Order: sequence, then C-alpha cells, then structure tokens
Amino acid sequence: MEEQKGSSPSSGTGRRLVVVGGGVAGSMLAKSAQFTADVTLIDPKDYFEITWANLRSMVEPSFAERAVIKHRDYFTNGRVITSNAVNITEKEVITEEGEAVGYDYLVIATGHKDPVPKTRKERLAQYHSESEKIKSARSILIVGGGPTGVELAGEIAVDYPEKQVTLVHNGSRLLEFIGPKAGAKALKWLKSRKVEVKLEQRVDLDNIVSDDAGSKTYHTSSGETIQADCHFLCTGKPLASSWLKDTMLKSHLDGKGRLMVDEHLKVKGTNNVFAIGDITDIPELKQGYLAQNHASVVAKNLKVTLNGGRPCRMSTYKPGSDLAIVSLGRKEAVAQFPFTTVSGVLPGLIKSKDLFVGKTRKAMGLDSNVADH
Repeated sequence: MEEQKGSSPSSGTGRRLVVVGGGVAGSMLAKSAQFTADVTLIDPKDYFEITWANLRSMVEPSFAERAVIKHRDYFTNGRVITSNAVNITEKEVITEEGEAVGYDYLVIATGHKDPVPKTRKERLAQYHSESEKIKSARSILIVGGGPTGVELAGEIAVDYPEKQVTLVHNGSRLLEFIGPKAGAKALKWLKSRKVEVKLEQRVDLDNIVSDDAGSKTYHTSSGETIQADCHFLCTGKPLASSWLKDTMLKSHLDGKGRLMVDEHLKVKGTNNVFAIGDITDIPELKQGYLAQNHASVVAKNLKVTLNGGRPCRMSTYKPGSDLAIVSLGRKEAVAQFPFTTVSGVLPGLIKSKDLFVGKTRKAMGLDSNVADH
C-alpha cells in the first residue's frame, strides 16, 4: 500500500531519502527531513506509536488515542509505503510486494520485531481488548521481569489493587538491563503492592491447563503451579534485522545482528547508508529518547551532505549515559541516574503521570494534548 502526499521543494536527483522503519527513530527522522530531502517512509503499519506508553494504554485504552499517531499526521510532505522491506541493493529497497524504491541515501531504523496490527484503528481496538481482559480477570500472570513486565505489574497493581498479580522472571533479579539497586527497589515496591514475584523460574506456556470456570493452571520450571485467569508475555523482543542477512548489508552486521555504525551514525564501510535506534551497535541502553537523539544527528548530517557541506561539518554522536526511568504506576517510578538510583514520587513526577507523551507529540509537531482521529 502506497500513499503520496506533498512534493518536497528540494526533491530531485541525488536527494532521494528512504527511511525503513517507522518506530521512534525512523518516524522522527522522516518528520525532520521531509523538507530537506525527497523522503519515502517504508513501514509495515500506518502509524507511529509512543511505545513507552503502551502499558498505560493496556489499563486505560483512551490513553492510546494520543500515543498511537498516524504517520500522515506528522509526516505531511513525502511518501508512505505501508509494507515490509525485504531486500536492499546498492540503489533500491525492495518491498514485500516487489516494489523497487530508489534511493540516494538510506536509513535503517527497524528496531525490534514487534508483531502489532497494521492500522491505527486495529491497534486501538487491541488496547480495548487487552483492557477488557485485565478488567474481567481476578488473577493475572505476568511473564518477564524486565521494564515491560515491571511497568505492567505496576499499572495493574495501582489501578486494580484487588486483583492478584504474579510476576515470574527467569533472572536472579528484576530490571537486569540496569543496576541491581533499581531492581531491588522495584521488587520492594511491587511486594508492597501485594504483587507476588517469583525469580529464577520459567513458565511453560505450551502446557496451560484450563478448568471449566476459565481459570488456568501454569507450571514453572521449579515445579510450582500458578493459578491465573490470564497471562501477559513481557519478555524481550528480537532485533528486526534478520532480513538484512540476505542483503548487501549482511557483512555490516555484528554477531548480535546489529548494524555497525561510525560516530556519524553511518553504517561502517558505506557512503550513503545510516542506521539509527535499537538496531545499531552503539554501546548504550536501548531507550526511546536516545533513538530520538540518533534521528536528530542523522537529520543534521543529511542536511550537511545534501547542501554540499564538508564531512568535517557533520555532527558526531556520543553514546548516552546509563539513565533509565521505570514507571511504577501513575505516580511513582524507579530511576537510575549516572551517580545514584532513587525511587518514589520524585522520579515519578519526571515520567509516570504523562509518560512523556505530550512532550513527544510536541516534538513531532503535534498538539500535546489533543487525541488524533
């Protein structure tokens, strides 16, 4: 599916930019570069989602109205192709339907693989369905103790304190992507909200037994059984880079499937290919605000290049610090700063109330408060 809108005043020979991936990084770049280059955005869905808000949207579906944004609402001057990219040559990106999209500059921003619905309407309906699933359940099992599992447990525990929530994690502590102090503070908070946390166990999701009343029995790797009405899988998602292994960029992937980039975020060994977001090998935490910083740097570097500037004028990206904030319900959070880790209402004031949705919408050129239609 293809949609053309606008005509870039700077379009023409040598100015064709193709952005593959409409997540945090790719969407921000398409928005930033739309009046600098002749931009085509290729993405399998017709919307951009503020992903760090999706757990709030599961308990409060109306929240998603502001957090799920059609590409056309912020990207008004270029071309949108709603499809997967399946191959790359030195001159073209090939889509799933076989369309060849020519480029002079290419940006890969496919992030992690996340099988979400194709349209905004379907995505919003999915949030309503998940919310009803939570509402109707008396007991809920959450599988995974990373930021997604911890934040979902926090959202449910605050909004539905009467529900029995169990979180099972295969690691020795929660939030293993950051320091142990943050994991310990999150564990203490969850226990204070009567969330049962089981560490160093796996859940066998292939052998779930349901009774006549609809309750389910789950078995863990340690031999325990857990009764719950439903479960949510909150484990890590793989990088969306496997498709690159059969393209001209296959030799530019590291052993973990990440694209290797230089200080300008250009894929090493290429002249006109950049990579941004989670798919890069930059040694930093993979977080939304850093992906936005990647997009800002590449937008500046493309502008320099397209205007005939010298390489010495290009912006350099410096890896972000180990700053992370994990929401614990609507008012509290645990935050890891470079020199300390804190939890409670103070870090909650930074993130938890609006989850940076208003700020992100404003950065995309949209009204921070008005939901899209």
